[in-house]
Amino acid sequence: MIRVSSPLNSVRCLSAATLFVVSSFAFNALAQQQVPPAPADVNAPSAPTPTASAAPVFPKPDPANFTATSPTKETIDAFLTESWGYDENRVWQVEEILKTPVDGVSRVVVYVGDKTGKQKPLGMQFYVMPDGKHIIANDDILSFGEKPFADYRAVLQQRADGPYRGTASKELELIEFADFQCPHCKEAQPNMEKLAVDFPNARLIFQNFPLPQHPAAAGAAAYGVCVNKLGGSPAFFQFASAVFDGQDGLATADGATLTLNSAVTKAGLDPAKVEACSKTPEVMAQVKASAQLAKEVNVNQTPALMVNGRQIPANAPYETLKQIILFQEKLDGIKQ
Repeated sequence: MIRVSSPLNSVRCLSAATLFVVSSFAFNALAQQQVPPAPADVNAPSAPTPTASAAPVFPKPDPANFTATSPTKETIDAFLTESWGYDENRVWQVEEILKTPVDGVSRVVVYVGDKTGKQKPLGMQFYVMPDGKHIIANDDILSFGEKPFADYRAVLQQRADGPYRGTASKELELIEFADFQCPHCKEAQPNMEKLAVDFPNARLIFQNFPLPQHPAAAGAAAYGVCVNKLGGSPAFFQFASAVFDGQDGLATADGATLTLNSAVTKAGLDPAKVEACSKTPEVMAQVKASAQLAKEVNVNQTPALMVNGRQIPANAPYETLKQIILFQEKLDGIKQ
């Protein structure tokens, strides 16, 4: 198993496991990592290569490879439909549901392709845990089941308390976990602006997730909390926009002070009051609580966008984001 020797200075290369909650696109270098990247699964089987421009032909499943009673094929198909159903070209076939030497742990193999045959089918495997609610794929632990995003959605509806724009309703929550010093988070901001326009029925929430490799990130997050306290959400989003615009200034301690104070002024507030507020234990505790919330819903990179509990990179291609959100609305019975 190969690991990146200096994970805090590299970008997260999304593994095959992460494709369960993202898409078939290679989102390499789209996110700032919090944990080391998962290596490619060298043990995953390979499916036959399809004829060009033809739908993939998967091998016929062997009944001898279905030795585990749980999960059922129906549960796996429901899970993959929730995860991948937004892509109408994607097709798959469950090839194996096998018992393992560990009681209650099942090994699942799925062949994945696309209807056009332009992509070579891939064999992917994951292990279903005894609780039936989680899988392990490479180094990732992911939610599993017929409604894999429901538990995270419930947690976020209760505890995501950052500044927001859009509707007060929590029926469609788009929650951005971001770090003010993360360059990929800056790149994601045009996407967030477009989402605010295209989904007026959504509640778009900003949650702080300062990463330890960014010295100015926690301080910037604390400033943001205080701007929201003193000026409300409109002032916060003015502040956030100014900080991202001047992000290069966060590279030094003096530059960070100037950048943050300038952003506070642009938001119409007093920098001295915001700075004093940002140093209070209460505010620092709030920043830490937001970071802890990110970890509890399995966010380990920035920028991450949680769409009713479904995690996708916030700086993915905009049309992909929009497509996934529209599909999630359909799954959750939300009128568009």
